[in-house]
Amino acid sequence: MDEKLVAVAVKNDGSIAGHAGRAKHWQIFIVNDEAEPKLVWTLDLTETGCLHEWHVRGDGNRHPLHSVDVAIAGSAGEGVIQRLLERNTQLLTTSETSPEQAIADYRLGKLAEGLPHEPHCAK
Repeated sequence: MDEKLVAVAVKNDGSIAGHAGRAKHWQIFIVNDEAEPKLVWTLDLTETGCLHEWHVRGDGNRHPLHSVDVAIAGSAGEGVIQRLLERNTQLLTTSETSPEQAIADYRLGKLAEGLPHEPHCAK
């Protein structure tokens, strides 16, 4: 695997957020095959800057997550997954709750399947 930037949506308690579109906090890691993943940035979004708002606005503007190769969250709608992919950001969903374990599983190609998408689930 080449070096990638992987963003993980996180809740205040540090576990993976259940809904990519409503997540306001993201941890961004550098990931490759040769070293342990390294947390390099955190991204704190406003209510109007979250993925859901970006997606429904549909104004074509870039989103900060367009700067990462992969984003991971508990669930996401197909629309936002496709819109991110148009800008070369792959959004994956998982039932894993630990960001570190999710990245380890992603590196091994064994990321647990995501949660069912509920459009109005909590942050």
